[in-house]
Amino acid sequence: MAKVLKPLLTLMLITIFFSTILVEVKATTLTLYNKCSHPVWPGIQPSAGKPLLARGGFKLPPNKGYTLRLPPLWSGRLWGRHGCAFDASGRGRCATGDCGGNLFCNGIGGTPPATLAEITLGNDQDFYDVSLVDGYNLGIAITPFKGSGKCSYAGCVSDLNTMCPVGLQVRSHDNRRVVACKSACFAFNSPRYCCTGSFGNPQSCKPTAYSKIFKTACPKAYSYAYDDPTSIATCTRGNYLVTFCPRHR
Repeated sequence: MAKVLKPLLTLMLITIFFSTILVEVKATTLTLYNKCSHPVWPGIQPSAGKPLLARGGFKLPPNKGYTLRLPPLWSGRLWGRHGCAFDASGRGRCATGDCGGNLFCNGIGGTPPATLAEITLGNDQDFYDVSLVDGYNLGIAITPFKGSGKCSYAGCVSDLNTMCPVGLQVRSHDNRRVVACKSACFAFNSPRYCCTGSFGNPQSCKPTAYSKIFKTACPKAYSYAYDDPTSIATCTRGNYLVTFCPRHR
């Protein structure tokens, strides 16, 4: 009997080994790289029912990267917090993108305005975009690699803080500079700008003077809720690089 079991056991172990290799090969990687001249504290919020990654947030010094392995079919959003200070217990605050005063966001989203990078992994195709629907605080770019299909770049590389209309500006505590730019929805809470109520469909919710400023500066990013055709990108089995301050030298 032992002679029969041993080959079966060996076959099972070989099967498990190669299955593990297959999973490793197919695993999607997401690398966050900080090209800003200052630290960035990335925040990560998984979609409902998806696992939390890296406790939802961490500190990323200038010119440093951090790579995550994404579970199959994972989806969620990422953003950059800046101007942060935390104590030893991980409590504190950020000038922009704060998630409840925590270093580790633990599933909490960022306080607008914040530039969002969004990604949804699929069996056959991944979807990703950079969104200004919640406003802007830092430039973000998503660059796919090692994938197939169109796999186009998505992002907002322009510094919208330098061209933000007065009514949308969030200024530093000393009032010397603009640190973020609100969306018109967040600033005015109007159905027309938020695409809600009678404006809750693509036929009635059209670009506004404010969203056009965002779109002109960042043509490869969502400027308002129904800005789908020129904003969402797709790739098959790619890996992804999310860069903060992509234009910084």
